[in-house]
Amino acid sequence: MQEELKKIKERAMQAMSEVNTEEALNEMKVKFLGKKGELTSILKGMGKLSAEERPVVGQLANEIRDDINNYLDEKSAYIKKQAQYAKLARETIDVTLPGKNLPEGTKHPLTMVMDDAKEIFTGLGFEVAEGPEVESDYYNFEALNLPKDHPARDMQDTYYINKDIVLRTQTSAVQVRTMEKMNGKLPVKIVCPGKVYRKDDDATHSPMFHQIEGLVVDEYITMADLKGTLLAFIQEMFGEDVRLRLRPSYFPFTEPSVEVDISCVNCGGKGCRVCSNTGWLEILGAGMVHPNVLRAGGYDPEKVTGFAFGMGVERIAMLKYGIDDLRLMFENDLRFLRQF
Repeated sequence: MQEELKKIKERAMQAMSEVNTEEALNEMKVKFLGKKGELTSILKGMGKLSAEERPVVGQLANEIRDDINNYLDEKSAYIKKQAQYAKLARETIDVTLPGKNLPEGTKHPLTMVMDDAKEIFTGLGFEVAEGPEVESDYYNFEALNLPKDHPARDMQDTYYINKDIVLRTQTSAVQVRTMEKMNGKLPVKIVCPGKVYRKDDDATHSPMFHQIEGLVVDEYITMADLKGTLLAFIQEMFGEDVRLRLRPSYFPFTEPSVEVDISCVNCGGKGCRVCSNTGWLEILGAGMVHPNVLRAGGYDPEKVTGFAFGMGVERIAMLKYGIDDLRLMFENDLRFLRQF
């Protein structure tokens, strides 16, 4: 039996040395060490051996099994390494080859205007402040001096989640939140860019649009500061030749309030179809912060004053780039977007 075991070992080693795949190696393992393998079949006949032969044959059988298993492991590792080398050879990359130029995207016109506006205002000493788009009725309306019966609070204009929570209709809510966080410190000088929501949808309106609102609160702030700030912004955005005019208006959160017009960027103020032959284009609303809004933010209107302004980013983009339909900005049409 010992001779048979040695012959099995020789056949196993010879057979395994000739295989080159994991599958073939597994077949060899089953053939020699499996339940019906050659070594197992020999060992089943050990019961016929004498008591003296069994320990000797058993020890030899275990040594042969260990030798075969060790060779299987070595051969398996060798086959895997060779497979890895072959894969690396197939996937070799010549790093000296010239690279491929991938198509580059561009910024959306609204993003460009937002970035330009933030850069201009931060250059004027403003800080960028942000707030939640899902806002409480208090910050969106009451703290901004909007009474309960004001038309802007009509269900037809505002998206109400419930009677106390709305989708913000203006980024002015951030102004009151910021004043509260300042705890009466001066100066307050912020711009608040972001999305706002109103029930409106046509060629010049969208149910979701973008606003940039600004707020300055300090001692001795006057309307002259407001005009100077807006003139610096508008000339930086549209060019130094653009002129500015203020018209009296009304907003609940400012007093006095003004509508701000700029000379038509299309005709230079001479009159054309874009400006309805007036030479002027309405661009934003502004005014001196109402005392009630200052009080809501924790400031004494007897000691400090401030100005605020708000503009639609889409309106600025339409004027800056000559876009005549607001809906083009939200259609994801590459033919339109590639122009910027």
